[in-house]
Amino acid sequence: MAASTADFPPKLTPHDPRVVSKTATINGKKYHYLFSAPPPPTDGGDASQPRGTVLLIHGWPDLSFGWRYQVPFLVSLGLRVIVPDLPGFGRSESPAELTAYSFKSVTHDLLELVESEVPGGRQQIEKEGGIIVGGHDWGGAVAWRFALWFPDVTRAVFSVCTPFWAPRAGEFVPLKQKVETVLPNFRYQLQLSGPEFEAQVKGEEKIRQFLSGMYGAKGPDGERVFTTEKGCLFENLPKMGKSPLLDEQEMDYYVKEVAGNDGGSMRGGLNWYRTSEVNYEDERELLKQLEKRGKNANGEKIVEPPALFVLATRDAALPPAMAQGMERFFEKKLMRREVEASHWALWEQPVKVNQAIAEFLGGVLTEGDAKL
Repeated sequence: MAASTADFPPKLTPHDPRVVSKTATINGKKYHYLFSAPPPPTDGGDASQPRGTVLLIHGWPDLSFGWRYQVPFLVSLGLRVIVPDLPGFGRSESPAELTAYSFKSVTHDLLELVESEVPGGRQQIEKEGGIIVGGHDWGGAVAWRFALWFPDVTRAVFSVCTPFWAPRAGEFVPLKQKVETVLPNFRYQLQLSGPEFEAQVKGEEKIRQFLSGMYGAKGPDGERVFTTEKGCLFENLPKMGKSPLLDEQEMDYYVKEVAGNDGGSMRGGLNWYRTSEVNYEDERELLKQLEKRGKNANGEKIVEPPALFVLATRDAALPPAMAQGMERFFEKKLMRREVEASHWALWEQPVKVNQAIAEFLGGVLTEGDAKL
C-alpha cells in the first residue's frame, strides 16, 4: 500500500517547538541552524542514544526551513538532525570574500558544526559510522563534495534533484563557455552571477514577488518570473500571485528570513553563482587527495559511501539528462529513484521523497544498529 502524508509526522511550521534555532561561529563565520532530536522516553527511563546524525543542506533560493517535510520524519526514525542556513542565507553570515562560499570551505565548516553539536564530537560520530548527509540544489552539490572530502566520516549521502559531477583536471572553463557548449540550462546563472539581479531584487516587497514566482506562482495571464534561459524576468515581478507550495505563514517567514540577511539584499546567496574559479582551484587539491586514496584519475568509483539520488522529472534547471551515466562515479551501487516534480520536489512530492529516503536509510541504519 502506498504511503500518504498521514504516515509521516506533520511538517515543521515556522518557529516550530520541535526544532531548536541555534547559532555557532565556525572558522570565523556565523552559522544559524535548526536542530532536532528524538525526545527522551516518557516513562522516565534513560534516554537512548540517537541512531545517528543527519546533516541536511539547502540550496537557492531557500533556507534550512526548506527541509520542513523531512526533519520530523528523520527524527521519527531515531536520528538527530542538523540543518544549517548556508553562508549567504537566512540568519547565517554573508561574508564578502567568495572563498567563504566554496565547496571546500563550506564542507569543512559543516563538519566542524556537526562535531560541535553532537555530544562526544568526532569520537561519537565515528562510533555512529559517520554522518548521513543530504542535499538539494546547491546543497546537493555540497553533499556530494562532503562525501569526497570526508569519506571516513560520511555514513551515507543523498541528493534530491542535484546529480553528481566529478572534479576535473585541465584548464579552468568559465561559466559563459560552459553555458555556450555543454550546459545551456545554466544560462540563468550568467544573470545571477552578475550585478543586475542583486540590484533589482531587494527589500521585502520585491523578494516576496520573486519568491512567490520561484515557488510556483504565475501572473494573471500565466506569466512566469524566472526561466532557465533568461533568469529573472523583472517586469513580471509585480504580476505574481500566491505560491501554491507555501501557505501564507510560510511565505511570510521566508520573506522575513531572506530579506533579513545583508540588509535586504540577496547578495550572499548569489555569491554561490560566483564561485566557479574558486571551486576549480580548491578541487585541484581534492584531485590530489583522491589520487592519494588510489582513486581512478578519470573519476570512476570516487564516491565511497552508500548513495541515493532522487531525480525530479520536471526540473528545468537540473534536467534528467544531466544525471545520465553518473553511476560510474560510485564505489557502491547507486540507488536511484524518480519523482514527478519540478525543482521543488521536497515540497511537491514530500511523501515520495521521504519514501525514497526511508528505503535508502533502511539498509544504512540496520547495518549501523548491528554495530552499535
